[in-house]
Amino acid sequence: MLTSKLPNAGTPAPVEWAISEGYVDYDFALEVMRRRTSEIRDGTARELVWLLEHPPLYTAGTSAKDEDLLNPNALPVFRTARGGQFTYHGPGQRVAYVMLDLETRGRDIRDFITRLELWLINALAEFNVTGEIRRDRVGIWVRRSSKGEQVEDKIAAMGLRVSRWVSSHGVALNVDPDLSQFGGIVPCGIRDHGVTSLADLGLPVSMYDVDVALRTSFQKIFGPTKVIDLPVISTQPGTGTNVG
Repeated sequence: MLTSKLPNAGTPAPVEWAISEGYVDYDFALEVMRRRTSEIRDGTARELVWLLEHPPLYTAGTSAKDEDLLNPNALPVFRTARGGQFTYHGPGQRVAYVMLDLETRGRDIRDFITRLELWLINALAEFNVTGEIRRDRVGIWVRRSSKGEQVEDKIAAMGLRVSRWVSSHGVALNVDPDLSQFGGIVPCGIRDHGVTSLADLGLPVSMYDVDVALRTSFQKIFGPTKVIDLPVISTQPGTGTNVG
């Protein structure tokens, strides 16, 4: 982490871009985000996008309803300060935690969310997948015409926190996770639609290819990035806090 004030410049500094190997404990990720967002706010660290995978777990956002946790003993469950309801994280899902300084990016949360949606849609387009948004449903959706004319499944979830104009948490793109794990919750409180993944759509895409697509799309929307290394981290699942 940087320890001195960053210089002011006419051109924004590149967003730091980190990819962690192995599975990242959720508690550890929360602590990293807490420290990093504080440093961004203080001007002692650059903005960061952090790509990772978690061990299998459920998280509950600030709008989560206990009745939407259908199997409270299946996996560790974590309450979080992000927006949204219940979601699943696990191997085969690319989580991207987005720590950006919205103070310098216009202080427009709606525009920020729109840009995040476009980021995911453009990344999916690299694999010839048409991602769409629905104003009454959060996330990125794909039409499943083979299952029925009105069938849509969610392929990417979004859950954000913005505190004093610095963002944290972010997005989760289903590459090849165990989709059956979503059966332990009502994902994002939506009962009438399912979930899918690139693999479920018949696209055996590697995580590396997804990461390349995500970075390429991000840079077109948010500006340049700079790859950095993060410290070695634990790969053991956390215990979580049951909220059922």
